[in-house]
Amino acid sequence: MASLREMLKLGWREWVALPELGLGPIKAKVDTGARTSAIHAFELRTFEEDGIEFVEFKVHPVQKNNEHVAVCRAKVFDRRIVTDSGGHKEERIVIETMLEVGEHRWPIEATLTARDTMLFRMLLGRTALRRRAVVDPARSYLVGKAAKET
Repeated sequence: MASLREMLKLGWREWVALPELGLGPIKAKVDTGARTSAIHAFELRTFEEDGIEFVEFKVHPVQKNNEHVAVCRAKVFDRRIVTDSGGHKEERIVIETMLEVGEHRWPIEATLTARDTMLFRMLLGRTALRRRAVVDPARSYLVGKAAKET
């Protein structure tokens, strides 16, 4: 396990990429109060290919822009009941995907849910950060700013 000194230092929001989904850079809220990471997704469609369940979904990857739409596809990893910040329970599809934060890269689990009313299109939860990063809630973009959202 990495020592505190060796861990990646993140601000409360960071630019991230999800290259396996073709997403990035996108702004993510780093939220240690959330257990699981979440990606804003809509028009989810599950299907099987060679006995494997997949999900195709759409994302508005650019903050405050519902015109730009990305179509993503991933293997369904799991389905879980998730309680949101308002206390509402919802069954969500869980996918595994690679996360990139600056030069750092590791696999994470993320749930797919409608986040239209939320400011950030992605929430980076504490499970994705465990043993890898610490968060300074008073700072933003410690890993660097992106030139442009896609």
